[in-house]
Amino acid sequence: MRDYMHLAIAEKDGARSYAAATTHLVEEARLRHNTSPTATVALGRALTAAVLMSGLLKVGQRVALKWEGTGPLGKIIVEADAKGRARGYVGNPDVDLPLIQGEPDVAGAIGGAGLLTVVRDLLLPELAQGVVHLVSSDISGDLAYFLETSDQVPSAVEIGVKLNEDGSVAEAGGILIQPFPPYDPAIIGRLKERLQEMPPIVTLLGGGQKPEAILDEVFTGIQHTLLSKYPVRFECNCSREQTMALLASLGRDEIEEILNNEGQAIINCQFCHEEYTFDRDDLETILAAMAE
Repeated sequence: MRDYMHLAIAEKDGARSYAAATTHLVEEARLRHNTSPTATVALGRALTAAVLMSGLLKVGQRVALKWEGTGPLGKIIVEADAKGRARGYVGNPDVDLPLIQGEPDVAGAIGGAGLLTVVRDLLLPELAQGVVHLVSSDISGDLAYFLETSDQVPSAVEIGVKLNEDGSVAEAGGILIQPFPPYDPAIIGRLKERLQEMPPIVTLLGGGQKPEAILDEVFTGIQHTLLSKYPVRFECNCSREQTMALLASLGRDEIEEILNNEGQAIINCQFCHEEYTFDRDDLETILAAMAE
């Protein structure tokens, strides 16, 4: 198992924590979208945020997060499901800003003003949606603010992405800490302080530590149990059949125009950059199906 997320619970103190290693997932996204270093870190952090949120889901449920700010990166949209499958993209993958104190300027790329929207498909008649203003535009701070403001759950979040000199992903991962009732409010403050005392998660992962060892370090001095282990990966649910249905939804007139002017249709999935080509025969098949 290359990338995965682990859950630890301190039942007596009423706290739980997820730690995820997402290096290969983020590298897959970089390769698919050909992102610049700044865009890679921003997208990688957002994908890791979606993975951490997926730990809170039940079977069959999904979560989508959208960062949309005033910066040149435009929007970031990521999704993940309860099986740890994640996908996502950035509006402008070529955006690359100068480093600030040796770190990618993700906040500058996203922009200081904007919104974080979180939509959860909980298999209910209506989707659950929450929206908050961006408070840090660094992904981690925004997610923590959303969880504390919209979900009203005090949370600690740390997400990191470290790149190699060639722009490829060296390490990526994240930690999410939350209470569960009944709990002493002081426990989250204590764990936040512990997280600040520890080296960054990318440093720990780069030193060979696994998510479970990182959780043991988070809960130093606190009785806890390591529980579920979830594989995580970049995976898109697009397909040729879905894309053909989307093409058919354009209507007869537009498909006939494509057929007469282009002779084929090429559709690129925004989430994974998979390219689907529909030649003349395919387009004529769609038109014939419409006539039935």
